[in-house]
Amino acid sequence: MTRYLGFSLAKEEYAIELLSIREVIGLPPITSVPHVPAHFLGIMNLRGQVISVVDLRKRFGLPTATTGETAVMILNFPELSIGVVVDSVNSVLNPEPDNLSPTPDLQGSSTSKYITGVYRKNDHLVLLLDIASALDLSSANKSNNAAVQPKAA
Repeated sequence: MTRYLGFSLAKEEYAIELLSIREVIGLPPITSVPHVPAHFLGIMNLRGQVISVVDLRKRFGLPTATTGETAVMILNFPELSIGVVVDSVNSVLNPEPDNLSPTPDLQGSSTSKYITGVYRKNDHLVLLLDIASALDLSSANKSNNAAVQPKAA
């Protein structure tokens, strides 16, 4: 059974597969990089490794506000590591298959390609994300832009 890490963005709860997350850290100092998309905050140093940082709130067009709970999830992909800023990290989720629903039909919404399903958790819904699609990593890797840095060897 797949486990997920739940997190909040603008008062809504999302989750991504737990195995794609290396660690969660507090919001570190971030160095800006010129001429990059607005959702790309810059780069950070994590124990000697330079990691790109993306604000998932801006990527989804949501309001941003930094609080004491704002965190960076360090994600591992085959060719890179990337940090994703979220409002807060909530809990590890282990949804029962009976509580999962397929992706809803979101007429004309481009975000539906990022949502892999919906978890009915108690009295609210958690959107399950395909984080690689949400970050558009395939085109970022091809274009080799500044938003994606190769993983250190």
